[in-house]
Amino acid sequence: MGNQRNLIRTLGLGYVVIFVVANIIGSGVYKKVAPMAAELHSSVWILLAWIVGGIITLFGALSNAEVAGLLADTGGEFVYLKKIYNRFFAFMYGWSLFTIIQTATISSLAYVFAQSLNSIIPLPEILTSLKDFTIGGIFFPFQDFNVKFTAILLILLLTFLNISGLKSGAWVSKAILWLVVIGLSVIVIFGLTNISTLPPNYLNLADLSAGTVTISSFFTAMLAAFWAYQGWVSVGFIGGEIKDATRNIPKGIVMGVFVVILIYLLVNLTYISLLSIPQLTEIHNSGNQIAAVEAVRSFWGTSGVLFISLLILITTLGCTNASILTGSRPYYAMARERLFFSGISKINKANVPSNSLLSQGIWASILVLSGTFDQLTDMVIFAVFIFYGATTLGVFILRRKMPDAHRPYKVWGYPYVPAFYIIFCIFLFFNTIIARPREAAIGMTLILSGIPVYLFLKKRYSEKPVKNS
Repeated sequence: MGNQRNLIRTLGLGYVVIFVVANIIGSGVYKKVAPMAAELHSSVWILLAWIVGGIITLFGALSNAEVAGLLADTGGEFVYLKKIYNRFFAFMYGWSLFTIIQTATISSLAYVFAQSLNSIIPLPEILTSLKDFTIGGIFFPFQDFNVKFTAILLILLLTFLNISGLKSGAWVSKAILWLVVIGLSVIVIFGLTNISTLPPNYLNLADLSAGTVTISSFFTAMLAAFWAYQGWVSVGFIGGEIKDATRNIPKGIVMGVFVVILIYLLVNLTYISLLSIPQLTEIHNSGNQIAAVEAVRSFWGTSGVLFISLLILITTLGCTNASILTGSRPYYAMARERLFFSGISKINKANVPSNSLLSQGIWASILVLSGTFDQLTDMVIFAVFIFYGATTLGVFILRRKMPDAHRPYKVWGYPYVPAFYIIFCIFLFFNTIIARPREAAIGMTLILSGIPVYLFLKKRYSEKPVKNS
């Protein structure tokens, strides 16, 4: 049990920023413009969704940064929510992290990796006779099974590599991030300089007053943007390994989110300059195409497809591995506090939580079979914003409970910025239930399934006192 208590604080502010950016830029920057086009049917509205989504994400990051500055420790949100509320709510977050938030993130990243590999080397069809097999008319586990099977193989391979003690390390994240930034810069520069004719109604400001986009459809489209911005909070999971964490985590989160917003605006401006809205909608409807691939194909042809596909492979490989590695830490921390199954707290000879990694890998593989990429990501956003809102509410609670505590960072625009973000989280929650009832129902079922598990664990450990940490 001493391994986690003696973590060495070696990462400075620079690596915190790198970690934030590397955990955000995954698959969304390449793929999510297509479902947004299908929902909004306007390039100017798409760009506005990215801008608003970025601003709201920044509001959440600013609010989270105050809490992180006050409570920074290994475990991230799990630690924060336990201090703000209680053990039960912290468990519900950790359980949601395991059943949907982190595992579906891993599944989605691996799915896009497999799609990109399929565009380079066509994967052989597998179990085509079962492609119409359905569970309740909702799940089609064997549809596009060649892509899903490849995604599962990636998850299990990276899981076992981490179990054996192989870690990507901060320098690997830095190297991959530089490759990604250089690759995206190449797309922007060559894309915007190779435009012969702009698409019809390109950034037509008249679309803003046309009345074709409703508040609900705009928020539904922003689910896609929020998936692309998802991941900044993961830096809190390694709080015990960051130097001067109470200062560097808040700074790193804010700086990292700013960098990502700028990158996303430039890249998506390039996409909508190269592809028309009908083309993007068709890409979305195909179910197995990636918008970035088709955008680069439009000006570089086949060689461009190879370039962008390799870039997506590198990006999603790095992000999948980082998600697998960091995701196993909160479950391990929970098990040590008797808020998860005891076997999860065991570490192997390589000094890694092997049971935590293996359980996470198996469940993430099952989620790959459960749905398409967009179904998985909508479930993640629905679930995660419940807890983002709860953490932001913690800004108000902690200012009342701990008024004299030293706060290295105080949220800019208090109380309006955190209040606005909380209201937004509530609206997003109900809008998702209306606009994506299936994904919301599945997500809510997985979250609430934690209640009987918590009661079971509480009864099981009731005779043994638990030490607070």
